Amino acid sequence: MHCRPSRSVRSRTSLACRVFALLLGLALAAGTCARSAPAEQAFRLIAYASGHTDFARIPAAKLTHVNYAFALVNEQAEVYFRSPDSAASHLAALTALKKVNPRLKVLVSIGGWGADHFSDAALTADTRARFARTAVDLMRQHHLDGIDLDWEYPGHPGPGGLKFRAEDKQNFTLLLRACRTALDAASAADQRAAGDHYLLTIASSDGDYFDRTEMSSLHAELDWINVMTYDRTGEWSKTTGHHASLFASKDAPTAPSTDSAVQQHLGAGIPPAKIVVGAAFYGRGWTGVGQQAHGLLQPAEQPIDGNLSYARLAREFIGRDGYERHWDSDAQAAFLWNPTTGTFITYEDPAALRAKANYVKQHRLGGVMFWEQAHDPDGVLVEALHATLLAAAPSGAVAAP
Repeated sequence: MHCRPSRSVRSRTSLACRVFALLLGLALAAGTCARSAPAEQAFRLIAYASGHTDFARIPAAKLTHVNYAFALVNEQAEVYFRSPDSAASHLAALTALKKVNPRLKVLVSIGGWGADHFSDAALTADTRARFARTAVDLMRQHHLDGIDLDWEYPGHPGPGGLKFRAEDKQNFTLLLRACRTALDAASAADQRAAGDHYLLTIASSDGDYFDRTEMSSLHAELDWINVMTYDRTGEWSKTTGHHASLFASKDAPTAPSTDSAVQQHLGAGIPPAKIVVGAAFYGRGWTGVGQQAHGLLQPAEQPIDGNLSYARLAREFIGRDGYERHWDSDAQAAFLWNPTTGTFITYEDPAALRAKANYVKQHRLGGVMFWEQAHDPDGVLVEALHATLLAAAPSGAVAAP
């Protein structure tokens, strides 16, 4: 995590006061830096939860953080909930999970696919301040622990022609800085300890996302970055492929993967402990797929609309009605193939997630986040991640804040 120097109390009344202030500042700064470099590596396991989630079934003891999706931004650069009563009920259920796991942190995620008005909110100092103030007010109103910005995407129109500008590149950094300042002020006002400050995170992508953002510098404002290492293929693709693989397939060596995204983040100077890789608790599929290679990297006639939750895949597809589970050892990814119907489904299963969690540990990254909890109500995939990432952590290691 980024070490932010504490503000020492300025006093000119006596040398003793100045010395005391200096020592206090050094102590607080040391405490803040300590959480970025613990004696033993700490990992995060972060769930995104939405209104579709059965909050009573969230395995709180196996998670470190929950991001509630989503708050939105209006034309006045204010952060709000479309259904405030429902959101209040959901957030009360999430914060109640701290009775099960007192270390659990709950954040509000702002934006998501199709969310507009980010470009306008980031445009001026006034709009950035209004965004930050209303985001922090919303967070404090619901007794949360931080905010997560999911702007999809700066400098890009997104679905339906969302507003964007070339200046988004610089303005995104300034927006995060405004949020960081407001969160720090709120942490001080609420007397939160250095190791329990209000959190600021984002959801990031890779590829040309780096051309439209200042990733090499903006990470200084953030506690960590949730990298969306999924949706690499889908209904927009004419050829089948893995949508969340750890590595590229042998026959598609330049295809984007979790590893390629991580390497791009590391190449921008982002500390490994700030990089949280994404996992998909859903699959994507096609019909009318070519028969070679069990349907992998083959032309497809028709995509399956939407995504397929892991719960549905386990209930209706895996090992049923001609669907065969296959493993791409190069990509460290699972897929389903039905040779009779020519249907191919890319998804993540426990084996793929164990490989992803082990990769995080090997490279000393920040952890794993997943979209979303509602797709795995029985906790099969959460258990695979928890058992590999947290339950098997070194003795004495704790979850990062």
